[in-house]
Amino acid sequence: MSADDLEQYEAEIEHQLFQEYRDVSPTFQYVVETERRFYLANAVEHTVHTDGGRTRIELLMTDAWVWDMYRQTKMRFVPQVRVVTFKDVNIEELPKPDLEL
Repeated sequence: MSADDLEQYEAEIEHQLFQEYRDVSPTFQYVVETERRFYLANAVEHTVHTDGGRTRIELLMTDAWVWDMYRQTKMRFVPQVRVVTFKDVNIEELPKPDLEL
């Protein structure tokens, strides 16, 4: 596989994931961004640990959707996911869609 083929393949996968993200995001309360992945979740617990001047962030997300194009399994919906990272984490509450009656 040439570099151009690989780049095209990765672009197609990324586009498919974006379309799925757009379709499922209204059903979640939070979006969480880490260094390499995006998550959608309905509950997020985060704990910050400082050990010897080094900061570690622990996340526990429940009812989650994982955006990771390098993930081995195609299953993106998971009941729970735990992340431990030394990098920045961004957690945002998603806007609630207006209900139409």
